[in-house]
Amino acid sequence: MRIIAGRHRGRALEAPKGATVRPTSERAREAVFDILAHGRFGEGPVYEDARVIDLFAGTGAMGLEALSRGARFATFIERDAAARAALSRTIAKFGETARAKVIAADAVKPPRGTPCALAFVDPPYGEELEASALAALAAAGWLAPGALVVLELAARADFTPPEGFTLLDERHYGAARILFLRYGT
Repeated sequence: MRIIAGRHRGRALEAPKGATVRPTSERAREAVFDILAHGRFGEGPVYEDARVIDLFAGTGAMGLEALSRGARFATFIERDAAARAALSRTIAKFGETARAKVIAADAVKPPRGTPCALAFVDPPYGEELEASALAALAAAGWLAPGALVVLELAARADFTPPEGFTLLDERHYGAARILFLRYGT
């Protein structure tokens, strides 16, 4: 897996050994960032100069892609130690330690945070953590009013946005379904 565009274009992402992470496919990631770039959800690219959070971060592909394309700061929340270590090494290799932070936490019980304009949420398929993770993010202060949330879930998963979230768009990419949600408006 590699970064698709921006200042880190073509650079490889490190993944921990084993099957502890399921990174968003490059095809889906490219499609999501094309959608975020072309003003559909705001004036210009949503990620430019934005604070972003990557929840259930794994390799950090989504947050690192946002940094590569001009996000101001990215926070990554991941509970798996091997995934955090690999992500921290990637951040250091990319020279992004001043613009990124990795937090060891359970995504459905995150610590208090700084409001972000853009959130990437990619829970493990089949565990039905989507709604509780979104509610926890909001309760812990990670989402700014009007924040855009990009949620990845299994293509056939049932999902109803929790209170405070509005579904804006939905796309399918193979086994994944990507939802674009607005928080608090």
